[in-house]
Amino acid sequence: MATPDFIRTIRASAGHQLLWLPGVSAVVLDGGGRVLLGQRSDNHRWALISGIPDPGEQPADCAVREVYEETAVHCEVERVVLVEAGKQVAYNNGDICQFMDITFRCRAVGGEARVNDDESLQVGWFELDALPKLSEHSLFRIKQALADEPTWFKPTS
Repeated sequence: MATPDFIRTIRASAGHQLLWLPGVSAVVLDGGGRVLLGQRSDNHRWALISGIPDPGEQPADCAVREVYEETAVHCEVERVVLVEAGKQVAYNNGDICQFMDITFRCRAVGGEARVNDDESLQVGWFELDALPKLSEHSLFRIKQALADEPTWFKPTS
């Protein structure tokens, strides 16, 4: 994902140290039950569409914005799927981040899936029984989005 300007400003004084950041992910489904995925340009892996909210931006609004910016698909948020602290991520430039992710189930309402910025190599709709290789975490989020269950969160110890 592209680094937002406000993160660049923080990095100018914080250096590469761990930053705790908000993040959103979107499980976008079309009318046929297919899921929208993007092949990331930074690591070439297929993944759910995700991003960092701008200061003051509501998480659901961020999910809608990120989906459009990355795929040209218009969507509406249906519900929160899960809330979870992720693992630390170390980037090639030495930056370290950890995200508090809010995953949303979204419904596509328009647009044609295409690469719409430089964050993706490819984007597309996938049948659930024909998904490209995804992380276990992405598969779990898709499973939770399809389940008729309340919002998932990691139980306390």
